[in-house]
This record gives sequence, C-alpha cells and structure tokens, in this order.
Amino acid sequence: MASALAAKMGLNSLRRKQAKNFNVRITTMDADMEFSCEVKWKGKDLFDLVCRALGLRETWFFGFQYDVEDTVAWIKMDKKVLDHDVSKEEPITLNFLAKFYPENAEEELVQDITQHLFFLQVKNKILEEEIYCPPEASVLLASYAVQAKYGDYDPNVHRLGFLAQEELLPKRVINLYQMTAEMWEERITSCYAEHRGRTREDAEMEYLKIAQDLEMYGINYFPIRNKKGTDLLLGVDALGLHIYDPDNKLTPKCSFPWNEIRNISYSDREFAIKPLDKKTDVFKFNSTKLKVNKLILQLCMGNHNLFLRRRRVDSLEVQQMKAQAREERARKRVERQRLEREKHLREVAERARDDLERRLIQLQDEAHMANDALLRSEETADLLAEKAQIAEEEATLLSQKASEAEAEMQRIKMTAIRSEEERRMMEQKMLEAEMMALKMADESERRAMEADQLKQDLQEARDSERRAKHKLLEITSKSTYSLNTPSPLSNMVVAASWFGFSRENLSFDFKDTDMKRLSMEIEKEKVEYMEKSKHLQEQLNELKTEIESLKLKERETPLDILHNENTEKGTSKHSNFKKVSPITPQTDTHAHTHT
Repeated sequence: MASALAAKMGLNSLRRKQAKNFNVRITTMDADMEFSCEVKWKGKDLFDLVCRALGLRETWFFGFQYDVEDTVAWIKMDKKVLDHDVSKEEPITLNFLAKFYPENAEEELVQDITQHLFFLQVKNKILEEEIYCPPEASVLLASYAVQAKYGDYDPNVHRLGFLAQEELLPKRVINLYQMTAEMWEERITSCYAEHRGRTREDAEMEYLKIAQDLEMYGINYFPIRNKKGTDLLLGVDALGLHIYDPDNKLTPKCSFPWNEIRNISYSDREFAIKPLDKKTDVFKFNSTKLKVNKLILQLCMGNHNLFLRRRRVDSLEVQQMKAQAREERARKRVERQRLEREKHLREVAERARDDLERRLIQLQDEAHMANDALLRSEETADLLAEKAQIAEEEATLLSQKASEAEAEMQRIKMTAIRSEEERRMMEQKMLEAEMMALKMADESERRAMEADQLKQDLQEARDSERRAKHKLLEITSKSTYSLNTPSPLSNMVVAASWFGFSRENLSFDFKDTDMKRLSMEIEKEKVEYMEKSKHLQEQLNELKTEIESLKLKERETPLDILHNENTEKGTSKHSNFKKVSPITPQTDTHAHTHT
C-alpha cells in the first residue's frame, strides 16, 4: 500500500515537472522559430528571449500579436503568456510584428535587423492592400525591393522573365491597367537599373522613406461611433489620432496631433479626447467591443509614449546603439568602398582579360585566315608555276614553230626566188621559142615558096618530061623517069605554157600570260571603351505618365478615386493637420475603467 502511494506521488511529481514547460512557435516576417518556455514565464521573458535570438535591441517597436475572435490582440509584457486568450494547442503560435511605427524611419531606425523587419512588414501590407499605394509608387517601391533582393542590375543575369515568380505589385494595380506581366517587368527593371551601387540596407531604407509618406502607412483603423451614433473610423498612428468616414481611409475628417491632446480618458466603454485648447470641444466616441477598446487604449498609450520619447534626449542605451550603428555603418561603408574598388579592379581586369581573349581569338582567327590564305597562295603559286611551265613549254614550242615557220618562209622565199628565175628563164625561152617560131615560120614560108617554085619547076619538068616522053616515045622507046620529091616541112608551133605560183601566208598569234601577285592586309581593330538617378518625384511623375494611357477607368477603386482627388487638390498625408513641433510632455494619458 505504501509502495503504491509512493508510486502515485512520483507520477504526479513527474506530471508537474513535465507541465512546467510549453512550446511556442514565433513567426517573424523573415522566419519561424520555436522555443521551449516555462509555464511561469511572462510576456517579457519570452519577448527578451526572442529579441536576443534575433539580435534586436530596438525592442520598443515590437510585440507579440495573436488572433482572438474577429480581431487581433497583443501579448502584455507583465502578464503570463498562458493567461492570455491564446490557443493552448502546442506549439502556441505568436506573430512577432512591429506594433508601433516610427515618424521618420531614416532617423529613428538604428539597427539593420530593425530596418529589415519593418521593410518586410510594410512591403507585405502594401501587397495585401492594407496600405493604399498608387500605381506609380508601387512600381518604384517594387524596383527597390528587387534591388534589396538581387543586388545590382546585371543585364547578362537579370534577363526578361527573372521576376516572373516574384510578387511585387498589388493585384489592384495590375488589374487597373491593360499591361502584360512582361510590360510591368520592363517598367520595374527600368527603375531597378538606376539603383546600382545601393546595398540591401540602402534599398530597404529608400523603400521605407517612400512608403512612410503613403496615407495609410502605420495607421491602425478601428470602427467607432460618436455621441450621435454616427459610424466613423478611428486611426491611431505615430503622429496622433485621426477621425475618418468609413468609406474614406485616406483623408481624415479631423486630426488630433499628440502635442495638441491634453488628456485621453476611457470610462464605461467611452473614450474622451480632451484637446489642449480648452475652447475646443471634447471629442467622445465608443466601441461596442471590449477587446477593441483595450487595443485602442494600448496603442494610444504606446504611440504617445514614443512621441514623447522622440522629443527627449536619447537614453544612454540609445546613444550607445546609435554610436555603434554609426561605427558599424562607417566600417561597412569603408568595407563596401574597398569591395567596390576591388570589384571595379576585378571588372577592369576581367574586361582586360576578356579583351585579350577576344583579341587572342581574333588574332587566332586572323592567323587561321592568313594560314588559309597562305595555303591558297601556295596552291595558287604552284598552279601559276605549273601554268608558267606550261606557258614556257608553249612558248618554246611556239618558238620552235616560229623558227620552223621562219625556215619555211625562208625556203618559200628561196623557192619563190628560184621560181622567179625559172619564170624569167621560161619567159626568155618562150621569147626565144617565139623568135624561133617566127624564124621557122619565115623559113617555112620561104621553103613553101621554094616548094611552090619547085612544084612549078617540077610541073614544068613533068611537062617537059611528058613532052620529052612523048617526044621520046615518039622518038624512042625509052623508059619514063619518075622523080619523087620529099614533102614540105610542116610548120612547128611551140606553145609555151605559163607557170603560176601561189604562196600561203603563215600567221602566228603569240598569247601574253600575266602573272598576278597575291597580297593580304590584316586590319587592326580599335576598341573604345565606353547619368544618375533622377529625383524621386520626377520618377513617380514619369512612371505615372508612362502607364496612364493604359489605365482602365472603370476598374478604379474608391481609394484610387480618393487618391486622385487628393493629388489634384495638392493634399498629402502631412497637410491634414498642423505640423508637429517638439513640446514638453503635457499630456496625461489615463484610463478610468468603471465596472
């Protein structure tokens, strides 16, 4: 029995020991973290642990936010974490967010981590359209967000389409214009290229400097009613309290800067804002939800305390933080300048190397070309040499033919000369023959005459013979004597034939072969190595002008219309109430809660 009781007590002791811890998941805008917490821890214990883990020292801007019913609430630093209306299912999820916003981000935000968390939160609120942002400012803010993420623009790396998966513009802005995703990317990249040389911290700060001038920046809105029961909106921010129509969150109906408020009281779910000017009526309003009333009171007290804190001398801790931040930024600036110099020298060296490589490739190409040209030249030279040899052989052959032709011409000339002599001799012989013929003709004629004479003589002789015969016969019986005479010489006619000689004329065409020289000139190429961002308002005006023609008027939201009206009137966030000036703390913020 005693052993069973001891075992039971040990089990209960173990359960109590186990129940001393619980797990919490802290969600920041950058990452999620989980911690094991003790049951007795208050909000400040967990808050300090998270801030140490983040390296965050500007803790007064932040807090733990959680969802409750249809609104949000903040963990109180002096209250146990588990005593809040948070879900007890482990791990308990809390959002680490900025609860209060600075008046001037550049002057107030000291640490880079603080600036980075604010940048992420404001960027998310703009994209979720919790903060209204006009289209031209949206493009410029997107370009700074790209600079913060990707660094300097490099056209070789950041080609068209590199922002395709990025969420950079509110959907309202995209739907308002007839522009494709590529057209929006082109506009953003055009601005992004002008931010060269800015670090991530610089780009995030430029983003916050532009965003803090937006009408809804840093304002928490709550539905309220005045004494007459009219529905209104209460806006609480770092500059004061603002009263809005429910349909117009851009332009307040009236504003109460913190330095003009004497007292804010809360009693029986009713708030009363008492101005310093006693002649001004007290503004009273109420909210039906108790949790909302508590949240309004927390934000009023926290923003008012920070308002007063900004106008006091910085605490020793803040002075130390600012000095360290200045030293760190100076060190980073020197380091960045050194890196920039090294980067510049490296880029120069890389460009020189690239130029040398290009020059080497060019020279190699030229060498290949020259080598090819040389080979072609050698081939051409061999071809020309072969042609020259052929031409020389042809010339020799032609020379031989010319010599033979010359010899033939000489032979023909000699033949012609001999033929001329023979012709002359023939002519002479012909003349002689003619003379001989004439002579023989004369002789023939003379002989013919002689023959005629002889014939006559013969006839006479015959006649005499006949007579003699007759007489002889008559006288004696004598035998007759017959006398035969030779026939006359026939005329011999010598026909001389003329000999004709025809010469053939020989002609030879001698072709002249021109030998052309090959030359190649290598031309030397001369490479020459070849302002800054415009004013912010000029950039915004230019962007607005560029995209205005593509706007679809029918898609304008009420906030777009109100913003355009304010722009035409010259109304801005800071012209809605008097300029805030440093004062000594006079406001007494207190709350009287009546049960």
